[in-house]
Amino acid sequence: MPAASCSAKIHVLPDDVVSRIAAGEVVERPAAVVKELLENSLDAGGLHITIDVKDGGLALMRVMDDGEGINRADLPRAFERHATSKLRSDQDLTSVRTMGFRGEALPSIASVSHVLVTTATRQDTVGSQFTLVAGVGSSIVDAPPLPGTRIDVSNLFFNQPARKKFLKSTTTEFSHISHVVQLAGLAWPSVHFRLTHNGQEILNYPAVTADRDRILQVYRQAFLDRTIEVRGRTAGSSIRGVMVDPIHARSSRTPQELFVNRRPIRNATVFHAVMDGYGSFLPKGHHPTFVLFLDIEPDRLDVNVHPTKKEVRFAETEALHQLVRQSIRHALSGSERKAVLGLSQAGLSQTAPEFAPTAERQTASFLDSHPTALNSARRQDTRINISDAASLSGIVEGSQLVFAHETAAAYQRGEKPDIVPFGQILRTYLVAQVGEELQVIDQHTAHERVLFQRLWRGWQSRDIPSQPLLIPEPIELSAAQSTLLLKRRDDLEKLGLLIEPFGTTAVAIRGVPIGLGKVDAAILVQDLIDDLTEWDSASSLELRVQPVLASLACHGAVRAGRALTLPEIQELIHDWVQEGLIMTCPHGRRTAFRLSTDELAKLFGRVGWS
Repeated sequence: MPAASCSAKIHVLPDDVVSRIAAGEVVERPAAVVKELLENSLDAGGLHITIDVKDGGLALMRVMDDGEGINRADLPRAFERHATSKLRSDQDLTSVRTMGFRGEALPSIASVSHVLVTTATRQDTVGSQFTLVAGVGSSIVDAPPLPGTRIDVSNLFFNQPARKKFLKSTTTEFSHISHVVQLAGLAWPSVHFRLTHNGQEILNYPAVTADRDRILQVYRQAFLDRTIEVRGRTAGSSIRGVMVDPIHARSSRTPQELFVNRRPIRNATVFHAVMDGYGSFLPKGHHPTFVLFLDIEPDRLDVNVHPTKKEVRFAETEALHQLVRQSIRHALSGSERKAVLGLSQAGLSQTAPEFAPTAERQTASFLDSHPTALNSARRQDTRINISDAASLSGIVEGSQLVFAHETAAAYQRGEKPDIVPFGQILRTYLVAQVGEELQVIDQHTAHERVLFQRLWRGWQSRDIPSQPLLIPEPIELSAAQSTLLLKRRDDLEKLGLLIEPFGTTAVAIRGVPIGLGKVDAAILVQDLIDDLTEWDSASSLELRVQPVLASLACHGAVRAGRALTLPEIQELIHDWVQEGLIMTCPHGRRTAFRLSTDELAKLFGRVGWS
């Protein structure tokens, strides 16, 4: 058959199909729309940017800025594919200094939504308004001459129902939008960002002069208190930011935010350098959290490797890896870390509890003075557990304390071994003879194990009673954290933790499981949020519940640095023995070091002597 008679199989796609394919690369969900519009506002020099969202972005996303605006003549051209004011030739790709440059965002967004643009430059006496539906524009009409640009995107994916049905719930989609705004806020501290959802203000980040001040606005003081400062510089590159001190590292990976020339990215090279920098400082099973800013000469960076600009390519990968690794190692060994630990340059304080070698140390002591509490408790014949005793600073040395035992799930008591307490080492490790063994016991991990076993039995019997707090404790959270916590509010109530909304993004703790005693609610909530982020990936209900109960037990357990009397030591060890002398806490840390009679005899060469 002649070649000319063969039907052609290759054809050029229609423009509307091409636009929708491009939209699929750029606009995966409402948060992607907000991200692209924010980047345009930043490139336009906006110093006040407001984002209004309705129904998680499905109904409306409005981004307003006070930037330079768009000329009326350029307005229709801005929505043509590959139309941009940021590049003139391919040579400009080697030194991109703007957030956007590809000229695909606006036409991609417009092709799958209804768009209304209102804009004016500072020289305009009359503003301009332009409407597009599915990428098709109407005529331009006059508008008030307010300098800047406002873009309304509504009915997202109205012409792509297949894509729309893959979107998540309103709450989930808005949480992605709030994260985008948080990232923009971190990268641009000199810009005022404000985010509302269904008319309610969720985020408000007034302009500040320092990165640390913006990090404080986004992640609150509790996060900053756990971090140390990172600084480093080499030819053509520099790094700055904060990272968690290893003693405060947790199993959570949030936040792990990296910005390269103010662009949020993910990069395996930098992450490997961070892990390498921590090295053995990081406890097993724990992960670094950080907010790091890399500034690199644009000609040493290729940002044109991903449609949504989530990835970049570095020209000098090894040099960058070395910069990040060495900067982190310097921070870990420098004065910044000593400041976090509360230590002086001269050495360790022998009176501060922070010196104790345990990963669960708090940045501030939770011991409060309640000098009348013990007498009141005795008058009411109330039993007090070890955590409660930690707050009774009016107790005199040698007082006989009474400790809590559950009535709902009693121990399976067997033969009670002889327990002879000798005292403490560093106010952290308990030394005692247990039966015929010499044991050195970590007071925190042993008590944590006891509390966990009690909570676990209570959960198995579906009976974890709550103890209301006299004064509910409010906790400031980010929008995403508050949403996540309140989403699991009913589940947490079944575990004895009572939480309720408190203002816009804060929550209030109004009850904790009975037996935990006094806890630092702010730090407990942060750890619970880390646990809850893993719930959707857990394969069973037990695997969901265990980390939450472990966090509750950890925060209810007596801390390293707490001085205990001999009766307290004996009762704690007794409780631990009754739970089966389990040698690890729920997080996998060791509870005790044990030496039998035979091992002691061998150590002192007594084997074979009469």
